Amino acid sequence: MEDLILKLKERFEKNKDRHPNIRWDDIQNKLEIDKKLLKTIRDMEETGGEIDVFESKIFDGPVFLDFANESPKGRRSLCYDKEARINRKKNAPESSVIEEASKMGIKVLNEDQYYALQENWDFDLKSSSWILTDKGIRDLGGALFCQKRYKRTFTSHNGADSYYSSRGFRAYVEIDL
Repeated sequence: MEDLILKLKERFEKNKDRHPNIRWDDIQNKLEIDKKLLKTIRDMEETGGEIDVFESKIFDGPVFLDFANESPKGRRSLCYDKEARINRKKNAPESSVIEEASKMGIKVLNEDQYYALQENWDFDLKSSSWILTDKGIRDLGGALFCQKRYKRTFTSHNGADSYYSSRGFRAYVEIDL
């Protein structure tokens, strides 16, 4: 875990614009005390999230957030949720976005959060990311995803049971400092 903390510190120092009012010492202390949070961050990092601390009004407080250029590779090829996975007639994946997020203790980005991040960075230029989908769309069998193409962010839809090798999900975990 020491290697992970070192990697996070390097990324934190390199990208101070993402968290101008947060001190690394506070983050490190939190990680050293909260082993569950550290495990969650490790899981996010190991699945390709390239995690960094982020503070913005789009979240209720500071968060650890995926900053990988493309949707994290270790979180791709997943249906939207368990219901969609179970009801898939052929070739169901082993898991789903909502199941994986729950296992990891992370939250999937909603549409507003995704768009707000895309205002400052260019994510998912080749991939796409599932986002939280409201009950009305889910009840009709659909789910939403976002991507950036032609210098514009798009929200689109698919059947919740669909999955693609280029579609994953972006997530965050709140930091209680």
